Amino acid sequence: MFLKKILNTTIKVLLPLLLGCLLLWYLYREMDFSEIWEVARRGVRYDIILFSLLFGLFANIVRGFRWGLLVRSIGERCRMSNMVYAVLGNYAINFVLPRLGEVWRCGIITKYEKISFSKLLGTLLIDRVADTITVASITFFILVFNLPFFKNFLDRNPELVQGFYDNFSVTWIIVAAIILAVAVWFTFARLGHLSFVQKAKGMLFNVWEGMKSIWLMKKKWIFLLQTFLIWGSYFLYFYVTFFAFDFTRDLGIGVGLIAFTMGSIAVGVPIQGGIGPWHFMVISTLVVFGVNETDAAAFALVVHSLQSIWLILCGLFGIVALPFINKEPAIPLSEVNSEMEKLTKE
Repeated sequence: MFLKKILNTTIKVLLPLLLGCLLLWYLYREMDFSEIWEVARRGVRYDIILFSLLFGLFANIVRGFRWGLLVRSIGERCRMSNMVYAVLGNYAINFVLPRLGEVWRCGIITKYEKISFSKLLGTLLIDRVADTITVASITFFILVFNLPFFKNFLDRNPELVQGFYDNFSVTWIIVAAIILAVAVWFTFARLGHLSFVQKAKGMLFNVWEGMKSIWLMKKKWIFLLQTFLIWGSYFLYFYVTFFAFDFTRDLGIGVGLIAFTMGSIAVGVPIQGGIGPWHFMVISTLVVFGVNETDAAAFALVVHSLQSIWLILCGLFGIVALPFINKEPAIPLSEVNSEMEKLTKE
């Protein structure tokens, strides 16, 4: 049993990482690394990139506050420091096991704040849904106003469309959805007396309670403001790096927004840190706008590497900080509400 767990964990870690590295190798296999190294050594303003990292940290701090807002809206108390450090640690863990960071984040807050794991999961779903809607909205915006870019992008990468048609079809998607719906109905309608089904019902109820948190918030505008700050900061986290390279400095904010959006879509692929997919999207986007492939590859390699190191360092700090700050008792709920009232009045 122990060996089986080790094997399963190893597969979960290595398989996505291997896929990302294979894509990375495929992208860089025919490039001249001496030219890429020359760009990285002489053609980069590293002080600008280091400055850009502050926007990424700020975005994740605000994300912690936004999650805390969701948790408090369902009547649970929590220290914002715990929420922030948990969010930072989330990203470090995702570099080892993709998407496990979210589970760890809920688990560590359950441990320190004594909040139901399933309720936290519900608030986390709202957190992710908000991000998905934001990215989808930005994508729709640039799609409507930049149709020539997407046509050019797909013309340069026809394997993306062909790969989808080779693996999926509308008929099979509909059939799979029907089978899943019937299976769920049968389980809950006919097997509801079984203990594991009752536990599943209880967990789903708690998840639903957590998801309702967005509607229970008295100050929804704070949530919207925080969402804007998160994604505005993420954009600056990426776009400021344009000014560190001669060949991207004059591309403009519009190209920066398109490249940022394409990279954000790539990060959704369950591979550690978006290794491979992120490089592919950013390189392909920059090439469409006239950057030569070697320069685009150098940009992606330098920016992604430094940002990944930064996320890991901040995440490790959060993981280490959590047990230290929790030696003190959590602040009373009355004080939490008082602080929130002060923030809203300001």
